[in-house]
Amino acid sequence: MKITFMGAGSTVFARNVIGDCMCSEYLCESEFALYDIDEKRLRESETILSAMNRSMGGKARITTYLGVENRKDALRGASFVVNAIQVGLYDPCTIIDFEVPKKYGLRQTIGDTLGIGGIMRALRTMPVLRDFARDIQEVCPDAWFLNYTNPMAMLTGYLQRYTGVKTIGLCHSVQVCRESLFKQLHMEEYYEGGKELIAGINHMAWLLQVQDKDGRDLYPMIKERAKQRIWEEDCLDRVRLDYIDKFGYYCTESSEHNAEYNMFYIKSKYPELIDQYKIPLDEYPRRCVNQIEGWAKEFQQIQKDGVKEHKRSKEYASHIMDAIVADIPYKIGGNVLNQGHLISNLPQEACVEVPCLVDGQGIHPTYVGALPVQCAAMNMTNINPQLLTIEAFVTRKREHLYQAAMLDPHTASELDVDTIIKMCDDLIETHGDWMPELQ
Repeated sequence: MKITFMGAGSTVFARNVIGDCMCSEYLCESEFALYDIDEKRLRESETILSAMNRSMGGKARITTYLGVENRKDALRGASFVVNAIQVGLYDPCTIIDFEVPKKYGLRQTIGDTLGIGGIMRALRTMPVLRDFARDIQEVCPDAWFLNYTNPMAMLTGYLQRYTGVKTIGLCHSVQVCRESLFKQLHMEEYYEGGKELIAGINHMAWLLQVQDKDGRDLYPMIKERAKQRIWEEDCLDRVRLDYIDKFGYYCTESSEHNAEYNMFYIKSKYPELIDQYKIPLDEYPRRCVNQIEGWAKEFQQIQKDGVKEHKRSKEYASHIMDAIVADIPYKIGGNVLNQGHLISNLPQEACVEVPCLVDGQGIHPTYVGALPVQCAAMNMTNINPQLLTIEAFVTRKREHLYQAAMLDPHTASELDVDTIIKMCDDLIETHGDWMPELQ
């Protein structure tokens, strides 16, 4: 079996996912095809994964494919394709995503999912995914495409609506949601054996139900503890705990992410909110710099000391492959089109995050029904710019880019319409060839 990893230069992530596969009795003898356009990063991944393979018995076969001219060969005959590309990387594109909006008074924290940063990231990534899809349909049409690249809902939704590739969007925020909440509220004793229901959209899916091992509803206790915990000095999850108070439910992604998905917390008119809710502005560029520096040191250490034993992570990818290959049922939280109104009060064109069952026949999304009206309303504030960003790429109409930015809740709460349009034009010009042509 062949498993292809697109963006294999994402070394830490490639190591986790492929390492997980090497831990599986059903996947460990596969060919792992590593593809990237950056030779240095590709060779680093090859070095580490080859060493990991040797330490785990050498059952796998590691192959590498460099550059666009070798992309079809990387994909040819693959059963699964894992996608973790970052088009434009930190330098120059992430820098542009943050620095240009700052000129107009718009500040961001992460900028990879929504907001003007997420919109721009989607528009420069969709052309590459379109080309991936064309190659997949030619050389491995039955492959499952496991997308980890953000902005998850925009990219996955585009692939699911406009290509014939079997696509599932994956994020690790679902499987750590309840655990992170219980740790934050010092409720770890309730974690084992409990049950949960999570649904919504990526990075804003809602913990709709949470029970202990005896089936008791834990939300009354959660709400009481959240009100006390939110203002304690060491609490860094204040936005999400405030969601519990204001909207009644906890959501899947971190406070630094969710701080920029709405119009409530990052407001230049009320700068005190930044300190009050401990919002880390410019967090993603800071992480990028630290990760680049950290990886250089880690790679040197690995070359000196060797590869440590890999323990299977919580990432869904290898478990999905196991379930399909060996017909072993497995449950995930997956990003799928809302066809058949899986979430009945969100639009069918939306990419939603719902429980899915996986087995030898593929991936089967489950029906959730209606979200609480306030949760659906919050999701819609994000879905509107997501759908318009996809529309901008498909139609090549710049007006849809403007509309996506105008309807983005954080952008619209800070800037007037004319300034938003001016900022969008500036971003397109500054990105240059990284962006598709929009008329």
